[in-house]
Amino acid sequence: MAGHSKWSQIKRKKGANDKKRSAMYSKHIRAIGAAVRSGGGGDPAGNLSLKNAIAAAKTDTVPIDNIENAVKRALGAEAGAAEFKEVTYEGYGPGGTAIFIEALTDNVNRTVADIRSVFNKRGGSLGTSGSVAWQFEKKGVLLLRDTAEAVQEIAIENGAEDIQESEEGLEISTGPADLYAVQEALSGAGYEIENAALTMIPNVLVTVEGDDVRKLLVIIDALEELDDVQNVYSNADMPEDEDEE
Repeated sequence: MAGHSKWSQIKRKKGANDKKRSAMYSKHIRAIGAAVRSGGGGDPAGNLSLKNAIAAAKTDTVPIDNIENAVKRALGAEAGAAEFKEVTYEGYGPGGTAIFIEALTDNVNRTVADIRSVFNKRGGSLGTSGSVAWQFEKKGVLLLRDTAEAVQEIAIENGAEDIQESEEGLEISTGPADLYAVQEALSGAGYEIENAALTMIPNVLVTVEGDDVRKLLVIIDALEELDDVQNVYSNADMPEDEDEE
């Protein structure tokens, strides 16, 4: 699962240049604002969407001041401010890979046109609703460097469904509702968590090699660069050294 590894994806994000990092921050700020304005309020304890958005922002090292300011701005937003809605899109990449896209937009027609353009220009194709979604399942995923048995025991006691150990550490998966229980239990026990977020996990992986790896990464990068796109997932299993290029 090298190419699908959450560790390799984190490496790519941390290695992003300043321009890409700024765009990534902007996406998180938009998600935080939308979560507040959705009606759940500005307290993450009572607004699960906001809690998820803040956790994702912290994972990608968005400064705390930026996060707090985004919440304040959303709480004080004037009537008539742009309303963003969550939408998903599905498509196909090289080698028969499935691609699942999460977007946050105030103009669905613009967003679907931009996404279709990326696929058409780079050798992929936009699918219909439900065409690949069945190949993915929403899960909570936590990454820790510490592989101690005590870490695994705490995770299991608090709802972990699966634990994978590699040279880089532990990848713990949970049901969506159990992510924060596991995260808080591990943090409370003094363990440092590298990453914790809700994500889409593929049920079946498709092996991708050679030039198809480059083509797929070009599509994913182009999709991620779109302002309206929040997350891009694929079911590709590719060599990790190629995934990091």
